Amino acid sequence: MTTRIGVVTFPGTLDDRDSLRAVRLAGAEPVSLWHRDKDLHQVDAVVLAGGFSYGDYLRAGAISRFSPVMETIIEQARAGMPVLGICNGFQVLTEAHLLPGAMLRNNHLHFICRDQKLRVENAESAWTGDYTAGQEISVPLKNMDGRYVADERTLDELEAEGRVAFRYLDVNPNGSLRDIAGITNAEGNVVGLMPHPEHAVEPLVGTGRTDGLPFFTSVLKKLVSA
Repeated sequence: MTTRIGVVTFPGTLDDRDSLRAVRLAGAEPVSLWHRDKDLHQVDAVVLAGGFSYGDYLRAGAISRFSPVMETIIEQARAGMPVLGICNGFQVLTEAHLLPGAMLRNNHLHFICRDQKLRVENAESAWTGDYTAGQEISVPLKNMDGRYVADERTLDELEAEGRVAFRYLDVNPNGSLRDIAGITNAEGNVVGLMPHPEHAVEPLVGTGRTDGLPFFTSVLKKLVSA
């Protein structure tokens, strides 16, 4: 039976096609999901792709959080379905309270686009099992509202529970507290990441590396073994 991974398109989503391609390269069947459709069409996991949904009006991800598809995704995520939010998708996950904290404007107030080194902190989530803890990877980063913030109690809980999934290395590109680049929920099925692994899945494009592909192979192996 083929594993189906859905990728949601909101108005203003930019990286849905890249995410669909990454899913296909990992060996799963990519399924396009439209934001106004509550039906997830029998997918086994969901990716909220990057971009600027609804032009980032109000706050990044704040309007998309109320799209009809999110009602089903929130319900299924709480029931254990793997969900990955990349960049704008991460912002949507915080707005939907599937992940704690919030994403604010970069501390230097500029859009940033660069290859970014990360350290893998958690290799036990549904989306990180093909990495090893402490591994260093490089994937593209491009955002305007990428500064992860949370109160000290939440940050301490994330650290204590091993829920910081990725941390920025060498340079903190946006002022994220404690150099946090990605986090996971307590159950490990929901992951949010600000950099873009879907742009680092084959050697001819993006970084010229495949450091991002394990996100998609990880969830595929997790679902097959479940």
